[in-house]
Amino acid sequence: MIKTYKSLYLFLVTVVVLSGCKKFDESINTDPNNPTKASGTQLIANALLSLPNISSSPYGVHYPQYLSNTSFTDNSRYVTTNFNFYGWYTGPLMNLENVITNSALNASEGPIANQIAVAKILKAYFTWTLTDRWGDLPYSEALKGSANFNPKYDSQQIIYNSLFLLLDEANAAIVSGNIKNDIVYGGDVNKWKKLGNTIHLLMALRLSKVDEAKAKVEFNKALANGIMTANTDNLAYPHLSEQNNENYWYNSFTRLGRNWFAVSKPIVDFMKPKNDPRLPVFANKNTAGEYVGLDYGLPSSTTVIINNFSLLGDAIRQQNSPVYLVTYSQALFAKAEAAKRGWTTDAGDVTAKLNYDLAIEQSVRQWNKNDVTGLAAYMTNIDVQYNPLLALQQIGNQRWVHLFMNGYEGWAEWRRTGYPALSPPPSNNGIQIPRREGYPTQERSNNTANYNAAVASFPYTKVDDLNARVWWDKP
Repeated sequence: MIKTYKSLYLFLVTVVVLSGCKKFDESINTDPNNPTKASGTQLIANALLSLPNISSSPYGVHYPQYLSNTSFTDNSRYVTTNFNFYGWYTGPLMNLENVITNSALNASEGPIANQIAVAKILKAYFTWTLTDRWGDLPYSEALKGSANFNPKYDSQQIIYNSLFLLLDEANAAIVSGNIKNDIVYGGDVNKWKKLGNTIHLLMALRLSKVDEAKAKVEFNKALANGIMTANTDNLAYPHLSEQNNENYWYNSFTRLGRNWFAVSKPIVDFMKPKNDPRLPVFANKNTAGEYVGLDYGLPSSTTVIINNFSLLGDAIRQQNSPVYLVTYSQALFAKAEAAKRGWTTDAGDVTAKLNYDLAIEQSVRQWNKNDVTGLAAYMTNIDVQYNPLLALQQIGNQRWVHLFMNGYEGWAEWRRTGYPALSPPPSNNGIQIPRREGYPTQERSNNTANYNAAVASFPYTKVDDLNARVWWDKP
């Protein structure tokens, strides 16, 4: 595994450039900045550095009400409407596109087919997270560089269909042989294959309200191709105990000394009465030795006595705490829901319960580092025990708990299912929980015609704000 991700990336790039100058007589007519063999795995590694930004956001954690602000409460009151997506295109997506379209990749870094397949899986994952935030986005005409500075916006439906095909291509292309410079799976392409199919599975579930027939086909295809089978398959970004590669929340709490984030009252009040064994990981006790969640979306004028409430748990904000992005438990909750909906060949409550129970167990194992103390007692709780009449609600609620701190994913699942039953902040001028994020304000002038066309084609309202809905978020 790469020891110092950013430093090693710069070192590797330097080596590639300088290698073109080693023998002047042989390279006088060679451009050292355009080597004949490109390093696809270095480009992939650089894209991987952006993974924690998908989850570690001071905005995403508030939409599903995982955290409450102790001060500066604008984020939890939805003051910001427009968010910039440019960095995702010029950063990780451009790096990955350069791998996918490059005809001179270096086979010494692993089978070229695998380098391209991994790049396609990551492109699908990054794009999926973006379209679920904004809806319609530049896709088919994006990443063309100077060839097209004004790409059209594709509908979210078209983007989803394109990503399903991209993941199909990746799954079919993977061959034996690991790749280099892989900081999440150590080059194990079998784990990448499982990840791609798990992403495919979760994307399929997202269509449950808008196109159930398509959802069912894509879901079962992903199952057949092979998804995650253990927590060791999780996509978890491995932060390091060093400043250049440290966890976002460590930087916020410890390095900057900002106790700005308490665990929210909604999630503490859901977990505490059930003696959820994950609560001590998610939250610290207050100075009185109790778990107390902070009211969500407090007015900015409120003075919070921080010691009275539970701040984000120490285990989640260590310098090297991992960030969980796509997990085995997510896949199990998806299988439980699909079985309950009758999508799979083994559909029914028996299969749904089996996957639901296992999903909770694996969630506890993930968060508690395989310590299952308290799990057996937790599973006897009447509100936790699988109930065929309340199954979809139970699955949705438990999925919400499991996705703690993976804010944008928890928010997407809340929008799709309505679980748990969250309320917007009181005394907030009637502003509702956002259904999407607004486009960058620059797009109104940088890409005017395509921006206007995208807003005009919104499926439910025609306003670029937080209340418009993405395609799959059917009222």
